[in-house]
Amino acid sequence: MKRAVVLACVVAASAACGKKGPPLPPLVHLPIAPPGITAERRGDIVDVTFTVPDVNTDKTKPANIDRVDVYAITAAPTVTDEQLLKRGTKVGSVAVKSPKDPNDVVDVDDQDEEVEPAVGAGLDQGVVAHVDETLTRQSFVPADLGRDRRTRTQDAGGGPMIGPPPTLTMRTYVAVGVSSRGKRGPFSKRVTAALIEPPATPQDVTMTYTEKAVTLTWSTVAATPELEGGVLPSRPLGVGAPSIAYNVYDVSAPRPATPEKVNKDPLTDATFEDPRITWGQKRCYSVRALATVGSAAVESAPSPPVCETLADTFPPAAPTGLKSVAGEKTINLIWDPSPESDLEGYIIFRGTGAADLQPLTPQPIKETNFSDDKVTPGTRYVYAVKAVDKTGNASPFSERVDETARE
Repeated sequence: MKRAVVLACVVAASAACGKKGPPLPPLVHLPIAPPGITAERRGDIVDVTFTVPDVNTDKTKPANIDRVDVYAITAAPTVTDEQLLKRGTKVGSVAVKSPKDPNDVVDVDDQDEEVEPAVGAGLDQGVVAHVDETLTRQSFVPADLGRDRRTRTQDAGGGPMIGPPPTLTMRTYVAVGVSSRGKRGPFSKRVTAALIEPPATPQDVTMTYTEKAVTLTWSTVAATPELEGGVLPSRPLGVGAPSIAYNVYDVSAPRPATPEKVNKDPLTDATFEDPRITWGQKRCYSVRALATVGSAAVESAPSPPVCETLADTFPPAAPTGLKSVAGEKTINLIWDPSPESDLEGYIIFRGTGAADLQPLTPQPIKETNFSDDKVTPGTRYVYAVKAVDKTGNASPFSERVDETARE
């Protein structure tokens, strides 16, 4: 049911109830908090991902939204919205297509109602969006939020100054939708990126492939960085050495906006198999080390990409189960079907001896049986079959069978 602002006046029977009330404020639609927000740090880049709102807070659509702003602050995720706006930094905005009339909306549950499409040059509502922040020296400086109550009490009482327990410095991110009139909706949940030293970049990445998978290997990365000039990189006191894992990215696109991670979970071993095989496709991969301390994680810079154009040079397996049956002036052959998914067919070979086999079928046949009616009764013939794939790779000969046609 379409929503509209309705001013109603209730007329009662009593004359004392005929007084007009104050005018009702106009209904204001605001977008919901951007859902699905995540923050992943890769080297000095933090990739903030979220879904553009497509619904308003009153469960109507399309969302009254003009853009999504992303804020960051070097502080714990317990900071308030006010502190985020006052002490944080707006690190990016994403323009969003807006409805022509913000009041022309329908209830989310009214599936039969048609919605006017949003217009503009921005992103569609409901799609996944990205905002990247490049960390600078200032990004690592904790925000000045003022001293908390506990610190002031300790100062007043003259007791010993007890510092906070050792923690990682975190950078907190939040996204918020902004309406066509500049009104903010609710903030998204907070997500964080740890400001710890990134791990070293994996080296010596190699790429090989078979007809079943692409295999990548690389050199392992040490959990504790090596000495540089006799000095270890700084690490917060009380924070243990990170655990190291790896992520593999498909970087085949010329300039992918966001790299495509091809492993589901972080890899503990320095090897990975990608079963996606498409012949003739150029495939490029890059590997990043992932350092994790507690729930905080940061990826290394990417390894130089390794690339190969996947070429099918792998012949099918030789057919099996070849059998022959002699008939009158004919010899019949049958064999088991080959399991290859890219199979084109079979070529039949015949000779009067095992050494002089010649093809009987110039083109591959699809069937797994063949009748040879161009035989001379009483003559012994030798047969074999080869499988051929769509690229033209031919298998070895099947086992040979010999047969003599009857009169």
